[in-house]
Amino acid sequence: MRTPYLSTMGQAVKRWTTQVLLLTFATFTLFFLTDLTLPQSASAYPFWAQATSPETPREATGRIVCANCHLAQKPAEVEIPQSVLPNSVFEAVVKIPYDLDSQQVLADGSKGGLNVGAVLMLPEGFKIAPADRIPEEMKEKTEGLYFQSYTEDQENVVIIGPVPGDQYQEIVFPVLSPDPATDKNIHYGKYSVHLGANRGRGQLYLTGDPTNNNAFKASASGTVTAIASVDGGGYTVTLTTAEGTVTENIPAGPELIVSEGQEVTAGEALTNNPNVGGFGQKDTEVVLQNPARIKGLMAFVGAIMLAQLLLVLKKKQVEKVQASEGKF
Repeated sequence: MRTPYLSTMGQAVKRWTTQVLLLTFATFTLFFLTDLTLPQSASAYPFWAQATSPETPREATGRIVCANCHLAQKPAEVEIPQSVLPNSVFEAVVKIPYDLDSQQVLADGSKGGLNVGAVLMLPEGFKIAPADRIPEEMKEKTEGLYFQSYTEDQENVVIIGPVPGDQYQEIVFPVLSPDPATDKNIHYGKYSVHLGANRGRGQLYLTGDPTNNNAFKASASGTVTAIASVDGGGYTVTLTTAEGTVTENIPAGPELIVSEGQEVTAGEALTNNPNVGGFGQKDTEVVLQNPARIKGLMAFVGAIMLAQLLLVLKKKQVEKVQASEGKF
């Protein structure tokens, strides 16, 4: 027979278990809902491209999808050997230049350094070299870097970032070339390489909403009648127009360039443009060279040099014979 004490303890344990389960469920629900309704700062790192274009980062027009969030254009460079041998490791050097003294607006409105990232689309069969194939000198250049495939079945499309821009304005990708002798789907020839590289935060969230890394503009023509600071940063700017009152919400980060009593027109900037980053693309080519062709070329060049040498020697011999015949 169950005692009242044990019955009370059992009920308490059940209530405690139920509360723990409810709390756990609420925590996970809140976590996922905040990711959907309150997205994090739009740093627009390369892996964000996977959410907007899960199959390939390069659109049919040739544009890499990072440009959907990074609206400013900046230069980007990639240095790669003109030709490589099969089953060999080589460097693809990505350069993402910018002024190291620049500071960007962060999500909370404060200023900070820029991060960088890149998407490198290598030819089919090319991939990041395994650790045991990377030379020691190259390992020093890639120390601290983590390369990730764009998808599980696309090892040739590699993304990296975010990494500190002040340390990695040049990113070395250790690339392993394929071997047509072991993979019949690979052929010798010339292939295209595509690069997309960004520095700093983007101007749009994945949802299409603007980040605070933008210049905010007036939605209507009118007079600035009030400017109020918002707790946590930012402003509300009240415009009096012919149709009534319009309130413009300015997030923390951009600096106001208007004052009360000022007349503004629709589309006129209310803040400065804090963006110091941007995105750049670069296309290049690499040749997967057949070693037999190189050996054949060397043999051909050697034969030409030998033939030229023999011709010179033959000419000297003829001249000696002619000189000897002239003496008699």
